[in-house]
Parts: sequence; structure tokens; C-alpha cells
Amino acid sequence: MILVVDGLNRHQFRDVLDDMFRLRARVFGGRLGWDVKIENGREIDEFDHLDPAYVIGLDDGGNVVAAVRALQTTGPHMLADVFSAIMDGQAPIRSATLWESTRFCVDTNRLTRSKGKNSVSYATCELMIGSLEYARSAGISDIITVIDPVMDRVLKRSNCAPYDYVGRTVPMGKVSALAALLDCTEERISAVREFAGIHGDVFIAKQTALELLNAKIPAKHLPANQDRKPITDLERYFLEQLNASNTDSERQDVFRLVTALATGFSAERKTVLLRNPRAFVHEA
Repeated sequence: MILVVDGLNRHQFRDVLDDMFRLRARVFGGRLGWDVKIENGREIDEFDHLDPAYVIGLDDGGNVVAAVRALQTTGPHMLADVFSAIMDGQAPIRSATLWESTRFCVDTNRLTRSKGKNSVSYATCELMIGSLEYARSAGISDIITVIDPVMDRVLKRSNCAPYDYVGRTVPMGKVSALAALLDCTEERISAVREFAGIHGDVFIAKQTALELLNAKIPAKHLPANQDRKPITDLERYFLEQLNASNTDSERQDVFRLVTALATGFSAERKTVLLRNPRAFVHEA
């Protein structure tokens, strides 16, 4: 599920952003060894204070599993002000219809290496689709992205190969960095969808995301000596139904049903609804 967080709603998703900054620290400071500023386990730079947009991938439990940042190129951005060595003396590209995409990362610890919904491959492609569709809806025609050679190969394998490159490849921590250009066309989006087998709306609505996150109990809020209780039948049912949902409307139906089951119905009525959840949807 893809959630877009920007200057208008970031106050509602501070915990999501906090998890994203922690993921970035693990990926760019740890795994890639980039020279980034990490404080209190979070990687945050000066561009995060410019109200950029974040396209964030969430798993069914509301955990951040992927993220990318989108910045306008008409003002300060990384390729112009941090990765200028890539440009090799060329002037930075600036355009109202060109966004810079940086800090693309996925949680390889939480995700699996299989081909299922909770895999690195699925989360990567879903994030590509979400970022391209979000940019396209905002009137953006092209994206310039600073990536390493591994990510370049991932883009090519996922039917999302760059149509051009800018400047040169330069050393960056444990890897190298280069700048690639992607167009935000329906053809590119459809190609990634076909490769990943992802159909339907990938975005989660703000209200649905808030309900999901409110239902989540962060581990940091549990006492250190308290073991997590075994999952209940209701919680297991909730996760199964959420995982089977393909649209935001279906996910909202799941939240409405589980809320009703957890609060106002008798044990007999709960049993009936658990066996036939559509009965609640039809009654509501």
C-alpha cells in the first residue's frame, strides 16, 4: 500500500516519517556507507526541511517497508547542491515538470526474497508505480534520480529502464552513484505493473491509513519485560482480510467490520459475521 506524505498531512503521519528516517539510516548510512548525517538513528538532511513529498510503502501491519523522496528541481535539490560531481561541470537541470527522486530504499530485513506480496521485489515495484503515478497526477513529465549501479539494474529488470543518463558515475561510500532519467508515461507504468503482476489502485487513502496506524501498537510502547500476547482470532482474521483487499474501498470495509466486531456485537452475532463478513457490508 502506498501512502503519500507531504507538507499538508505530515503532522498526521509523524510516526510513519520517523520509521522512514530510521529505514533510510539503515540503508544509506549502514548498508551503502554513504556520507550521510545520522542522529538518534535517523537519517535526515536539509532537503527534508523543504516540505518535500514522500511516497511510502506500507505493509498490511502499517510498517514502513519502502520509501522515496520527491523534490522540485526549480529550487535546492541534491543533484545541484550535493551530488554536483555527477554533473561533471554541467549546469544542473531545472524544470517545473521535472522532479528529483532520491532516497529510494526498501527494508530488506522485514521483506522476504520470494515473489509474494511481502517481498523486496513486490515492494520495490509497488513503490515505482506509486511514485510514477503520483508524479504524473501532479503534472510531472520526467523524473531524475540519483541511484547506484545495483538500483540501475533493478530498474532495467523491472521494465523501468532509464531512457537516458546525465553526467558521470562517481564514487559514493561503498558504491557508486549516477543520475538517471525516467519519463512518467502510462507505457512505463503499465510495463512495471505487468512485470510485477500488480493490478488495481496501489494507494491507500489518508483516512484508511490513519485507521490502520491507530490499530497498530508500536513495540516501543510495550513494557520491556512484557512478551507480546499470541495473536487472537479477530486479529488473525483482520490481517487475512486486509491482505486479500485489492482496493481502498475493500480495505475500508475491513476496518468497519473489525471495529464493529471489536465493540458493539454480541458473541453470537460476531460468529455469524466472521463466517459471512459480506453480511455486515450489505447491512451497513
